[in-house]
Amino acid sequence: MAVRALRRIFRDLRARRNLDAYVVSLVACAFAVITVVGDVVAPNLKWAALLAGVGLLVYRITLPTEIPARADTGLPADRAALDAVPVADVFAGAQDIRIFAPSAVNLLSATACEALRTGVLSRKGGSVRVAVLDPGQSDGIRIASRQLDEAVAFHVQSLAIDLAVMSKRLESMRQWPSSGEFEYRLFPYNPGFSLVLIDPDTAHGRIIVEIHGVSNQSTFSRMHVELTRQYNERWYTYWIAQFEQIWRGAVTQSP
Repeated sequence: MAVRALRRIFRDLRARRNLDAYVVSLVACAFAVITVVGDVVAPNLKWAALLAGVGLLVYRITLPTEIPARADTGLPADRAALDAVPVADVFAGAQDIRIFAPSAVNLLSATACEALRTGVLSRKGGSVRVAVLDPGQSDGIRIASRQLDEAVAFHVQSLAIDLAVMSKRLESMRQWPSSGEFEYRLFPYNPGFSLVLIDPDTAHGRIIVEIHGVSNQSTFSRMHVELTRQYNERWYTYWIAQFEQIWRGAVTQSP
């Protein structure tokens, strides 16, 4: 139990959660120890620590109970769960967005691109990095097409066509005048998943993983899992590393 409690405290400190409670508790414990050893603390300081603890306790009672969303628990869903939230809300307030998808055509719609332009890319220090498959890698595209097009029972998309559309869209986005930075790269093969990372290096970061599988009714029926550091620290850091590996292995498209 003690080890589990220490781990929980360590996670909270890393995520900067409940810092007020830990500070007050630390001060109260310190005063308690000093009082036992010797009467060297003024009574008014003891009462101040006691009243601070009581005040914090009363304040926390008034806070609404936070119930984690289904996605935050790491439970799988399909794309409907993601589409239920407007894309402008998904990217709202973000400072760092990283995306890998075979074509990204479903994610980077005109609406999503506008949300990026008026959001993260409008802010100094904002960053958007996108990696998609390299249309020049004929073998990789042929195999990916079998995975993504031919293995879907009711497919309505073509990877080759989608990549052609996205190549023009990404190039247009790269030429936008913006305060933030935008970069896209091309990856040689499909690893079998798509990734969306939103402020992944922060305590409030989110990662959305889409698993492609080998057979689906439609592209929208694929399994999606949303991870946060709070509930899935091991796999959260795993998928950050997966994106960075893709990014290092991708090539920059010349202007």
